[in-house]
Amino acid sequence: MVSIKCFGSRMKTMAASVAASKLYKVFVYGTLKRGEPNHECFSKCKDGYHKFLCEAETVEKYPLIIGTRFNIPFLLHNPGKGFNVMGEVYEVDERVLADLDELEDHPNYYCRNEFMVRPLLASDGRSGGSSTSQIIKMPVWIYFIHNFRPELLERTTYRSYSNNGDHGLKYVSSEMSTVDDLNNI
Repeated sequence: MVSIKCFGSRMKTMAASVAASKLYKVFVYGTLKRGEPNHECFSKCKDGYHKFLCEAETVEKYPLIIGTRFNIPFLLHNPGKGFNVMGEVYEVDERVLADLDELEDHPNYYCRNEFMVRPLLASDGRSGGSSTSQIIKMPVWIYFIHNFRPELLERTTYRSYSNNGDHGLKYVSSEMSTVDDLNNI
């Protein structure tokens, strides 16, 4: 009976902590997605909050490329070129957002900007299908590369990223990757 009381108390404290924190919606399209190499970054902060909301696609088309010697997926900020990129939307608190910013080296490497995505719904109404409507949209934070060489726009672009994709370019984890790596492709 004591453990149930403590558990209930802990759950109330956690719920109050989430309610007190500002929450953000973040769209991820690469190594942060479920089953991808950096997904565990969502759980880096033990006191942080994150929740998968849905699969989605960008409302605007953008070039998603894979580059550098580390095979990193990059979303280049060049609206209208590429594809409506598929990814996942998460709700996160300030602590998890700070961890994501650190991983993405925002604002030095990637820049986090707010844009619109469309949730993707299966025919049964669950996440995981095709776009349901041009009307259903949600604002989310997306990590983009803004400063890049124009010739990067000539690279192969992708609608969706998977580390195990047909492209054959396995992600290489490294703390050493920099914007210069992107510019030296």
